Amino acid sequence: MDYQDLTGRQKIAVLLIGLGEEAASLILNKLSQEEVEDITVELASMRAVPPELQEPVLDEFYSMLLAQSYISQGGVGYAKTILDKALGEERANEVLGKLSSIIRSTPFDFLKKTDPVQLLSSIQSEHPQTIALILVYLPPETAAQVMAGLPPEIQIDVTKRIAMMDRTSPEMVREVERVIEQKLSTVLSTEFSQVGGVESLVDLLNLVDRATEKSILENLDETDPELAEEIRKKMFVFEDIKMLDDRSIQQVLREVETKDLALALKSATDEVQERIYKNMSQRASATLQEEMDYMGPVRLRDVEDAQQRVVNIIRSLEERGQIIVVRGGEDQFI
Repeated sequence: MDYQDLTGRQKIAVLLIGLGEEAASLILNKLSQEEVEDITVELASMRAVPPELQEPVLDEFYSMLLAQSYISQGGVGYAKTILDKALGEERANEVLGKLSSIIRSTPFDFLKKTDPVQLLSSIQSEHPQTIALILVYLPPETAAQVMAGLPPEIQIDVTKRIAMMDRTSPEMVREVERVIEQKLSTVLSTEFSQVGGVESLVDLLNLVDRATEKSILENLDETDPELAEEIRKKMFVFEDIKMLDDRSIQQVLREVETKDLALALKSATDEVQERIYKNMSQRASATLQEEMDYMGPVRLRDVEDAQQRVVNIIRSLEERGQIIVVRGGEDQFI
């Protein structure tokens, strides 16, 4: 098979083979179940991959990463200039062409490097729906700082609007951009843009300081308890355990039942498992691993339920002040 004949899935399979088992497993961990199944089929059908296939696929992957990095730093124009120098004009155009479906200029791109304090003063008098639309397009760190500076009553309104936001027409986005800057800084796709939703809100709340998060969630408990509960479930996921310090992990382990922990670790990454084992005695670690082996195959839903029970314990311990979950926007401590 020639490189030019490879499908997208086949290129991914070749890439994973070229990167090796450890890197490949980390990538597969980030994909959906359906994507993993599709790629696994391709992997199973490839008995051997010659260097003349691996090298161009790895080169394409590297070039795409470079391009995306340059785009995030300074936009498409900046990426084009740098790639022309690094790869040559023809190769640069080819790489950017392949990325065309995901590098459509982002709305409000002109605000990304704006100081959050200046941005807050510019938009805080706007309608909450306008503020919500702007925040979902900003980098999470910037959006979190702006959210923290809004009055509490506006925070709640904006929070609910982000959570309920689904699809926004390009015409509306253009109009908001015109009002904010009087000049379009991007060319939007004629398709509808997928923005907002609970996921965007969770990304934002994970970065605000604890006081802001608590205020928003407590108000939502009164006005929309179902939304508040949905947000809480997504704010700290099981894989985030690796971000806890050793003392906090040990505190969590004292609260979690061995059966739940064994079930929760069934689909956990090696990094998470190692952090757990590191904070257990050798005997307890051996017992846990025996429990996992004894279980054999388990349903994914059961694993997810067990992980959620562990996460609920972590949030309960945090609420009681027994552990600290460090968030963006909070001061470091010693």
